[in-house]
Amino acid sequence: MCGIVGYVGPRPALDVLLDGLKRLEYRGYDSSGVVLLNEKTLHVERAPGKLSALAARLKTRPLAGNTGLGHTRWATHGGVNESNAHPHRSCDGRIAVVHNGIVENYQELRRELKNHTFTSATDTEVLAHLIEHAYAKMRGQHPLKAVTQALEKVRGSFALGVIYADHPDLLIAARVNCPLVLGIGKGENFLASDLSAVLNYTRRILPLEENEVAKIDPSGVQVFDRKLGKVRRRPMDIAWKAETALKGGYPHYMLKEIHEQQQTVAAEITGRDEALDGVRLPRHIDRIVVVACGTAWHAGLVGKVAIEETARLPVEVGMASELRYGDHPFGPRVLTIAVSQSGETADTLAAVRNARDAGSKVIAITNVKGSTLAREADQTLFMRAGLEIGVAATKTYTSQVMNLLFLAAHLGRRRGTLPPERFQAILKEARRLPGLVERILENTAEIRKCARKFSRGYDFMYIGRRYNLATAYEGALKMKEISYLHAEGYGAGEMKHGPLALVDDRMTCVAIAPEGRVTEKMVSNIQEIRARRGRVISVATKGDLLIRSVSEHVFEIPACDEMFSPVLAAIPLQLLAYYTATALGRDVDQPRNLAKSVTVE
Repeated sequence: MCGIVGYVGPRPALDVLLDGLKRLEYRGYDSSGVVLLNEKTLHVERAPGKLSALAARLKTRPLAGNTGLGHTRWATHGGVNESNAHPHRSCDGRIAVVHNGIVENYQELRRELKNHTFTSATDTEVLAHLIEHAYAKMRGQHPLKAVTQALEKVRGSFALGVIYADHPDLLIAARVNCPLVLGIGKGENFLASDLSAVLNYTRRILPLEENEVAKIDPSGVQVFDRKLGKVRRRPMDIAWKAETALKGGYPHYMLKEIHEQQQTVAAEITGRDEALDGVRLPRHIDRIVVVACGTAWHAGLVGKVAIEETARLPVEVGMASELRYGDHPFGPRVLTIAVSQSGETADTLAAVRNARDAGSKVIAITNVKGSTLAREADQTLFMRAGLEIGVAATKTYTSQVMNLLFLAAHLGRRRGTLPPERFQAILKEARRLPGLVERILENTAEIRKCARKFSRGYDFMYIGRRYNLATAYEGALKMKEISYLHAEGYGAGEMKHGPLALVDDRMTCVAIAPEGRVTEKMVSNIQEIRARRGRVISVATKGDLLIRSVSEHVFEIPACDEMFSPVLAAIPLQLLAYYTATALGRDVDQPRNLAKSVTVE
């Protein structure tokens, strides 16, 4: 959500900034801008809309300079227009800032800065004027101290980049509750809200921690706490390659990432048992709380069924955005499992902090080394999904599910509630999954046919039970995210308690009914829908003639252990959403109003 890129070094800064912003487009944004320092003057260009609009302006009015900042904005305060786009400048135009996050007390600060002229409706602009005010008191000296002094007045969350006209070859960075990383090169250094923006130039990364600030110049980076005490910490090397962000011949990143699931599922299996052996569990656990948002919350629902089955522990799957404001369920005898693809989800991080304050141990499942969640958790299981560009999660969802299933089996083995032979059977079944995923991806004709047929449909209703209740929720989310068609997920057993009233011949019902404990019950639910003229697409185990007899269309998945059926069943639903969206001409990689990493409330 929003993106920041900064550069200082020998290259033309504009090239680096535009390349970095391009790599951050997947995060979601509605305007963009850059500021470059040239001959002690700050030059700014901004544009609403896609990055291509900014690039077009810069072709006619190119900006020179070797130091600069770039930004993509996702509107929170103020509409989508040029004056609200970042960067924002001080009254004298000698200081410019880019900012991710929210300044909660910006209206109060605006009133205090009554002698300053504001040109936007944003909360961010107040930061430029606060820094200007502090800097003026210091007679144009101490640019780092001016930033820290200004931030003492600010309530909220921020990742901040600052550039001064008076200090060539210098950038200032600061963070509170929003991710920010420093990229370390040779004779050049970088600033970014997401490491994907700088992977084309360096894989040596130093994440800023909470309440840290940094000075960045061509010779290196220096990190300080808010009292300007020096912080010493080693950079980390990131294995991801910039090339992973390329589409590789696919028309969209999302389709590429769906097809990568054969490899990512295999990667989650390789060495995972050994990795889990290193997980230290509290001696006394009464229950487990999973905290997550969105797609990760759906993965948590799969984990709940698996943990309760294998470890015989009660599991609550908490929606982090609700947990952080409720009377939280954490405590010393509660194990908290936090799931976040980016490791920067604001609500999930807030719930984790509540959990730790209450004495709960936290195991994180995240895709990003160096993320805030990975650093704040007691232990971390790193997903092996690699960089995901599409806003709608695909390969990271199945990776999250795989990690939760393995963690469930590990818990059951450690607690003695899962027989050794069942544990070995789970591992054996897991090893089959990459080949089963490949078979699904090789046979998509029926899915494409249904996408064309139902893309002008009235509504979608997804239903499932037990392990695949979560699949119903996730399938509906994928459809609404990228096609903009209305879709809802329901527990199939709840249909007669209200949702059945929605069924008519304009309702497309998607039933997730692979072979398992509740298959017969799903057949009954499908028949209830067909009796009311509902159109039914079923996801079913290959060769299930009973499901086929009551369904208009069937997406077949190979036979597998019921525990792993959510991994396989999710893939046809991802493809159904994708092909429906493309049939409607939607922007599947960057759906409207959404962002990849939700770093604000």
